[in-house]
Amino acid sequence: MADFLSDADFDQYRKLIYDESGITFSATNRAILESRLKERLREKTMSHVSEYYALIMKDKEEMKLMLDSVTTNLTRFFRNQPHFDALENFIIPEVIKLKKAKNETKIRVWSAGCSTGEEPYTLAMILKDKLPAPFTAEIVASDLSLKSLLVGKTGFYPEPRIVGIPDQYLSRFFEKKNNGYQAKPDIMNMIRFDYHNLKNDSGQRNIDILFCRNVLIYFDEPAQKAVIDRFWDAMSPKSYLFIGHSESLFGMKTRFEFLKTEWACLYQKNT
Repeated sequence: MADFLSDADFDQYRKLIYDESGITFSATNRAILESRLKERLREKTMSHVSEYYALIMKDKEEMKLMLDSVTTNLTRFFRNQPHFDALENFIIPEVIKLKKAKNETKIRVWSAGCSTGEEPYTLAMILKDKLPAPFTAEIVASDLSLKSLLVGKTGFYPEPRIVGIPDQYLSRFFEKKNNGYQAKPDIMNMIRFDYHNLKNDSGQRNIDILFCRNVLIYFDEPAQKAVIDRFWDAMSPKSYLFIGHSESLFGMKTRFEFLKTEWACLYQKNT
């Protein structure tokens, strides 16, 4: 393993990955980087990491594929249920009140680091079920992994993957097909899947609800702060931010306010 990726190679790759994405590889997860690079070299029939490095420095598409391969895409429907309980019982009613005051009916949601789409589809089902007429929701689902985004766009999930979806939602929003379930147009049309690197400004503005869970853990503190500041710019004056239950903005110089609800803790942009 050490012969495959020398210390100098490891430092070179982890610096490049950090510069390009903000993702940090430490000595403890070096083996993950090595195994993912081996896959890319096999795919390109190359024998040495220096040869591959030269390729990604001149080929932007291969750079995207490399970044895709080193990201971890672990997700499931209704992951961390208390967040969705807070959304349903507290956030949606609050956002509706704000929208009524401004005579608006569209709620803008961003699922950042959406992986294969289980989170945005979960959000779509809840919003479709709970929003009264004439309110509608528009969800942008973004990720650094093109492979994951393609899964989300198809809206098809094998049977083991739909664990966690309540029966009433499954029958209403999915159709049994072959060995899995296909999302119906009702919820597919609410979501726009989009490639986005969190190191850059998404260009989005006036987001009312933002989910970015279990993504910040891959960044060091300066990169986390930069991402959180870009989220602030993307969000509307009174809006809500969900991060992973093991993540925190505590100790970070940020303008978000900590918000403890009966169901879960989250953050609010309150200006």
